[in-house]
Amino acid sequence: MTKGDKMRASFKQMCFSDNLVNMVVAPDALSAKIAERTGFKAIFQAGYATAASKLAQPDRGIADFGLMSDSAREIINAVNIPVFIDADTGYGDEQNIERLVHVYENMGAAGLFIEDQTWPKRCGHMNGKSIVSEDVMVNKLKAAVNAREHDDFLIMSRTDAYAVSGLNEAIKRTQHYHEAGADLVFIEAPKTKKDMQVVADSFPDVPVMANMIENGKTPLMTNKEIHEMGFSIAIHPNVLIYTQTFAAERLLKDMVNLGTTKNQMDKMVTFPEFNDFIGLDDINDIEQKYATTPINL
Repeated sequence: MTKGDKMRASFKQMCFSDNLVNMVVAPDALSAKIAERTGFKAIFQAGYATAASKLAQPDRGIADFGLMSDSAREIINAVNIPVFIDADTGYGDEQNIERLVHVYENMGAAGLFIEDQTWPKRCGHMNGKSIVSEDVMVNKLKAAVNAREHDDFLIMSRTDAYAVSGLNEAIKRTQHYHEAGADLVFIEAPKTKKDMQVVADSFPDVPVMANMIENGKTPLMTNKEIHEMGFSIAIHPNVLIYTQTFAAERLLKDMVNLGTTKNQMDKMVTFPEFNDFIGLDDINDIEQKYATTPINL
C-alpha cells in the first residue's frame, strides 16, 4: 500500500466516523509539517493561503492549477497525514477536471473539492461572487467522480449559491451535487448560526464541512459547537497566514526601528531547535552513510 493509499483510507475513515475532522490550511510545506507535529490529523491546501504565500496576492483566481498543484505536491511530500485539496472551479471543462483528478490522485492527495463559482473565482467570504448553472456544476462533479481511480479519493462539492441566490437554492443545489456523486458537501459562507444549523440538518447522512474564517461572513465558533450542530468537518483556512503576517510584521518593524532582534528572541525557536525540527540530523545520517570520504559534522 502506497503512502497515498494509506492517507486516502485514513481520511475517508475520519470523514465517515462520529468524530469531527479538524483541519487547518497549510500555506506551505513548513506550515504543514508544523500542523502535523502539533497534533492535526489532516490538513487542507487552499487557494487563499496559497495565493498569499506564493504570490502575495488575494484569492481572486490568480493562483492557477500549475501553482496550486506544485504547492500541493510540496505539502504532501512534507507530511504523513492526509492532505485535502481546494481545486477551485476545476480550471476548465470536464477534460480539465479529469486531468486534475488524476494529477492529485497520483501525488497522494486524500481528495478535493470543486466549487460552482464562475472563473475567475474569489474567496467565498468576499463580495461580488457569481455562479455557473447547476447543470454545469453537476457535469463537473460527474466528470470528477468518473475520473478517479481510487474509491477512497473523496470528492466534495462546494456551492457559493448562498450569497447569490439564498439558503434554499444553496441546499437544493447541494442535494443535486450529492446525487451526482459528491461524497462530501460544503455550503460556503452562511451568515447566521440558524442558517448553519439548517445546512447541517439538511444533510444528516452526508459529511458536511463548516468553514471558520476570522472576521469572515460566518459566525466564528468552536469545534465543539460545530460538531454539536451536526457538521463532520471543520476547516480553519486563514489562521496560519494571518498569524505569520502579524508576527513577521511586528518583528521586522523592530528590526527597522531598533536594528536588532535581541528583544524578540523569546518569540523564536532557536537555531538548533529549528534544525532538529526540519530533520537536519536525518540528512546528516544519510550523508554519513553514503559519503565516500569521512565528513566532519
